Amino acid sequence: MEKLKSSLYQAELKKIHKVIAETPKNHKLCSKCQDRGIIIVDNAAVQCSCVKHRNLYKKLKYANMTKEMQCYNFAKFNFDYYSQTLIDTLSNRYSYRQLAELALNAAKKFVEDIIQAKENTGLLLSGPVGSGKTFLAGCIANELIEQQMEVLFVVVPDLLDEIKETYNKNGEFTEVQLMQKLREAEILILDDLGVHNYTTWTQNKLYSIVNYRLNNKLPTIITSNLSLAEIEEVLGERTTSRIIQLCKVYRLLVEKDIRHVKYLNINKG
Repeated sequence: MEKLKSSLYQAELKKIHKVIAETPKNHKLCSKCQDRGIIIVDNAAVQCSCVKHRNLYKKLKYANMTKEMQCYNFAKFNFDYYSQTLIDTLSNRYSYRQLAELALNAAKKFVEDIIQAKENTGLLLSGPVGSGKTFLAGCIANELIEQQMEVLFVVVPDLLDEIKETYNKNGEFTEVQLMQKLREAEILILDDLGVHNYTTWTQNKLYSIVNYRLNNKLPTIITSNLSLAEIEEVLGERTTSRIIQLCKVYRLLVEKDIRHVKYLNINKG
């Protein structure tokens, strides 16, 4: 069922990009509704399919994800990368495969809860580089976007640069506008919270975002190659405390970087 749903969504994406490729430079009116958004079927007015395509595209554009990431889905999550024999040293209980199963199930439940308007404020997906954290976050984003929800996906190092850029008078947003967008996003994904050059200024900005979303119970996904102890070292106790309150923590562990494994498999022979 998941593979069928995935195939249908990929087909939908192709239609969306085809429709939008003509907009606005070479825009052509919809052949069905002439851009009115309504067609007549059996003497009744119904919404034209182009409306759904354009609305979905707007949400994909707002989400700020690459075209590659827009193709991520749960059906493509491959357990072959996660060892069934290696054991997580922190828990001394779960294999890498079992940790991946727990994380995948948590991601699916997060999506289900949000769709059903149940409270589920967030997930922290931690693990080394190339362990599937961003992939899983992208799967969550696409599932929710398909349900016409607004997801904002931001890479933390790029975000911090973007906030600094607001001090340039020619910037697209002011700092207030950008911070408001991040704080109030319907679903926010903060990707790659890692070891960066965090100053007091950047620590305060991240605290402001996380604290606001915690206080307002806004769903948030965070991915990081750091443990909670390491996050506390770079962001401080108060921000880490808010993250723990906001997010349930799951780990993804791999023996080898998945990206490297895929690259080697592609270039074999």
